[in-house]
Amino acid sequence: MDDASIETKTSPPLSQAELDALTDRLIEKLKTVYDPEIPVDIYELGLIYKVDVSDDKDVVIDMTLTAPGCPVAGEMPGWVEDAVKEIPEIRSCKVELVFDPPWDPSRMSDEAKLQLNMF
Repeated sequence: MDDASIETKTSPPLSQAELDALTDRLIEKLKTVYDPEIPVDIYELGLIYKVDVSDDKDVVIDMTLTAPGCPVAGEMPGWVEDAVKEIPEIRSCKVELVFDPPWDPSRMSDEAKLQLNMF
């Protein structure tokens, strides 16, 4: 069998409109996950560093925690994966915890700062 007879199945690239709609749904789901010690969702806290979406709708998320010793460090990535997997179009989700750069309050949105009276 030569290489020409082997077909690899790849999805067509996502259009900008599809990616924009999927991004909105991802943000909506990320905003349902809260740090249990802070009454603000992880998206507004600035804990989400990167979200990659493949054309096959596999999602890889780099996120951090407010502190490396966070008591839910082992659980929060699973919470994020579960929330993202609620989007029917998503094929898979993998969440990686990263600590570089370290999180600090400057990463929080104005909405989060307002909720925590940090103005």
